[in-house]
Amino acid sequence: MDYWQIVLLGIVQGATEFLPVSSSGHLVILPALLGWSPPPLAVDTLLHLGTLSAVVLYFRRDLWRLAVAWGRSLRRCSCAEGEARLAWALLLATLPGALIGYLLEADFERLFGMPRAAAAFLLFTAALLFVADYFARRERTLEAMGWGDALLIGLGQALAIVPGISRSGTTMAVALFLGFKREAAARFSFLLSVPIILGSGLYQLLKVVRYGLPGVSAGTLAAGFFAAALTGYAAIALLLSVIRRRGLRPFAFYCALLGALVLTGVAG
Repeated sequence: MDYWQIVLLGIVQGATEFLPVSSSGHLVILPALLGWSPPPLAVDTLLHLGTLSAVVLYFRRDLWRLAVAWGRSLRRCSCAEGEARLAWALLLATLPGALIGYLLEADFERLFGMPRAAAAFLLFTAALLFVADYFARRERTLEAMGWGDALLIGLGQALAIVPGISRSGTTMAVALFLGFKREAAARFSFLLSVPIILGSGLYQLLKVVRYGLPGVSAGTLAAGFFAAALTGYAAIALLLSVIRRRGLRPFAFYCALLGALVLTGVAG
């Protein structure tokens, strides 16, 4: 892959990782539409780590408070208070996705070569976003997060192993169905992305070490990393702004449109 291909994929990865439109679905559909080969593992890994740096930078104060509260809870053997409870809830919500991803990775890998399957799952994402945004109560705050809530949101995240099903979309939709406010659902979804992207990135890095780097220069990989990081940071700010004013329905319409265009052959 050349420089501009990797930069474009970085922009797409950064923009779609946090917007509820499925980054994996876009990274399946885009190369197919442009006649490109799927990106090498090292490229995919660097792009995901770029988006990880974006969310860590944006929520650095929140993450620091959660880390301090979590460490304090270990010393006190208590996880029932404030920020410590939220930190443990995030770890609990991470488990379903990590477990299912590890056990079923090989079974779902073949879907990454099937753009029409990704398009069909984009339609599922669209329906989920629309229904959740339209019918949810939107009354609860993160202080009311329970262990059952965290586990259900984590199960929603686990669905996103399938390309076309949005990780941020499913986690926010489940949170809305559980009665959380839009802002609370978005914040929990963003914070939840940190451990799952970090774990996935480290797991892929082990594969890169095992199989070696592709014939791509370090400068090109760095460009993709920074493209994903910068667009990821902007996407977080955009989503928080849009979700306060318009909710999730604009993203539902976008997913429905893209999925329909691909399935009908208009976009491919």
